[in-house]
Amino acid sequence: MNPLETDDQPGYVERQVKRHRHGETSVAADHVGQEWPVALVFNGISHAVMMCTPRDLEAFAVGFSLTEGIVERGSDIHDIEVYFRDDGVALPHAEVHLQVVQQAFVALKDKRRALAGRTGCGVCGIESIDLLDLQPERVPDTGFLARLAPDAIERAARELSAHQQLSKLTGGLHAAAWCDEHGAVRYAFEDVGRHNALDKLIGHLVLQREDTTQGFVFLSSRASYELVRKSARVGIPMVATISAPTSLAIAIAEKAGLRLVSFARENSFVEYDID
Repeated sequence: MNPLETDDQPGYVERQVKRHRHGETSVAADHVGQEWPVALVFNGISHAVMMCTPRDLEAFAVGFSLTEGIVERGSDIHDIEVYFRDDGVALPHAEVHLQVVQQAFVALKDKRRALAGRTGCGVCGIESIDLLDLQPERVPDTGFLARLAPDAIERAARELSAHQQLSKLTGGLHAAAWCDEHGAVRYAFEDVGRHNALDKLIGHLVLQREDTTQGFVFLSSRASYELVRKSARVGIPMVATISAPTSLAIAIAEKAGLRLVSFARENSFVEYDID
């Protein structure tokens, strides 16, 4: 199977559809979000296959490596190569090959598990409950939350839609945005999986050498535990979401000392006390 010549995919495909409205049928072109298997290969050994939108895969691989605890820091990754595969016969897919430091690779082999990530799940494929990592690192107090503007969350909620181009086109992608202390959206990434979108965002921050303790994440989804866990691993002080949190997300936020707010709108939000 030959690699595609393009370095990235558009994030959507165009399909012909029949629209039914008020008893009448019309034919139209519609846009559907892309969902591909993406294999993450560490030092030549495939570790995980995640279902995600085949865009920004270098950032995705870096973010996944960090938030899953495969590497401790971005400098532990020496090289990344992304390959898109589509010959019109087999299922289109992508492979991301990473070279990581030997210490990380040895640890990965020791705890290796087969992940088969579905669209809405970040831990599918683990072999036992004991493998769940529910003890987050404490988020360092860098003073960011004290500098947070009173209307920062409302501003982020107001600005997010302008950064959701694929979602507007397809109606089916999540967004993860990085916001400053004033709530201005600096970066945003989209994916069919909310945890994939967050990994892309975190990976981008690391590749750009941004300080992950000096901003907050705004997500167009519910707050599930893995989103909070991933954020805590890289020291993000606050996670805001449009929809509701789960009980485990709140518990992980409390353990990490991470501020969690949900039901974020342009004029309101709900905060979950971490004291």
